[in-house]
Amino acid sequence: MKAWLSQADVNFEERDFFKDEFSEEELRELLGDTPPADIFSWRSPSARTLKLDREKESPDELIRLMVEQPRLVRRPLIHTGDRLFVGTDKAAMAEAFPGYKL
Repeated sequence: MKAWLSQADVNFEERDFFKDEFSEEELRELLGDTPPADIFSWRSPSARTLKLDREKESPDELIRLMVEQPRLVRRPLIHTGDRLFVGTDKAAMAEAFPGYKL
């Protein structure tokens, strides 16, 4: 995906949030109106060990966990304007970048 963005001449900033971790405030600002559950990595080994109930976890708890354990954030995250989505979402990529092929 990074190669496609470069080839499509899309300006982007890359952040390794394992090295440059999110603060709670940064993550909340990045999320905007996006529910934390949408970027929470429910299938990751780290999440499975926590035995979380997707229906019962509060947005605040998910944010707290993602700040504490960056592995719980799905990646790559794409932020364009006021929209945040996971780069593996091909439909969202095609909508955000009209030249992107599904």
